[in-house]
Amino acid sequence: MLKLKKVAITGGLSCGKSSVCRILKELGAYVVSADNIVHQLLSSDANLGQQIVTLLGPSIWVNNQLDRSSIAKLVFHDQDLLQALEKLIHPAVYREITKQYQEQCNRPEPPPLFVAEVPLLFESNWNPYFDKVVALIANEELCCQRFCQSTGNRKEDYYQRMKQQMPPEDKALLSDYIIRNDGTLEDLKEATQTLFTNLSQSESYF
Repeated sequence: MLKLKKVAITGGLSCGKSSVCRILKELGAYVVSADNIVHQLLSSDANLGQQIVTLLGPSIWVNNQLDRSSIAKLVFHDQDLLQALEKLIHPAVYREITKQYQEQCNRPEPPPLFVAEVPLLFESNWNPYFDKVVALIANEELCCQRFCQSTGNRKEDYYQRMKQQMPPEDKALLSDYIIRNDGTLEDLKEATQTLFTNLSQSESYF
């Protein structure tokens, strides 16, 4: 029986990960986002929320909920706090990814691919749990420009956050596939279609 292939999409900030995942979903893949799972956990997991408030203090509790912008301001300038926060969040995120993967495996007609967008894949040492890893890379200035346009943050915020991550080039070296996203959306669609074909055709059995 063919195994449902588990694929991770990773890369730096604003390099095109979400765009590739959206295209893969249109092609039939089941797609899950680590960032979306974090959003859900912060709003629904009371126990995790209390642990985060205990770690970071009451200032992150705004209007009866965890305020992501307040959390970001605290942790992205404090490596120790960031690592402590990740130790709380990452295991919960991976449990949810695993749960959704098993659900898709148990479907009468599973999707052709299971795809997880995991920006901090290598930093959290999750790469061994995936069959294939795809790295998105792009020109740094272009990524910075995209980041500022999409978030409203400053260039300094982009570089500060990137300092907390493994360099994109190192992620690419550790990955099975690389997509360079310096061109047009059509270029990206074409590259992603080729990726989808290659991943779907690769053999993988129980």
